[in-house]
Amino acid sequence: MDKIPAIFSWSGGKDSSYALQKIFEEGLYDVKYLLSTINGNFKRLSMHGVKEELIEAQAESIGIPLLKAYVYEASNAEYEKQMQEILLQARAENIHHVIFGDIFLEDLRQYREQKMAALNMQCVFPIWKTDTKWMVNDFISKGFKTITCCINDGYLNESWCGRLIDESFIDELPQTVDPCGENGEFHSFCFEAPIFKKKINIVTGAKTYKALDIKFADHPTPIKDTGTKGFWFCDLLNQEV
Repeated sequence: MDKIPAIFSWSGGKDSSYALQKIFEEGLYDVKYLLSTINGNFKRLSMHGVKEELIEAQAESIGIPLLKAYVYEASNAEYEKQMQEILLQARAENIHHVIFGDIFLEDLRQYREQKMAALNMQCVFPIWKTDTKWMVNDFISKGFKTITCCINDGYLNESWCGRLIDESFIDELPQTVDPCGENGEFHSFCFEAPIFKKKINIVTGAKTYKALDIKFADHPTPIKDTGTKGFWFCDLLNQEV
């Protein structure tokens, strides 16, 4: 049976990487493109703050072309317009399925399904409702390696920014933090994985704090009231550049 052509919403983090690995293992979909949202002013991945060149390095290592939705105003309207243009181009290539790495945020899933239905496209959620504690341990055991690049200070302090997500990281997490950061507690960058042909060689750079008024165009779900005042970002540098 022929595989179903699809486009994959790519954040560069552990959930995306794990979800793509599952797609490969199941063999139902042929991922034609990865799609990432880039802040055009700073040339960084929206939300995560990772440099564009690192996302490009991931796509090259995976072997799937990368499409980019550039946003400059960081408004949800601009994000939706840019995404619509790219997805309509994909649909013209007979791609009608969009894959997301969401796990359990119901409102975010409903938002995605509503927007994709308006474009006559379907959503695929390969890791939906997966137990996050089990998933992150399976992620680690399968050889995925990822580092935190963004920390929500309503859950964790600066010391968690730029840390490798390993067994000790999971064991030390407060009970209030989801093991996969699904509530927005932290975001990550995957630099080594079974889906990569080669490791992305990175080093950690400076840490930067951004107040809460920062806008994330690719995350329409409001941040929970957890006492969040801002976010810590760890600059990740590509050693091969």
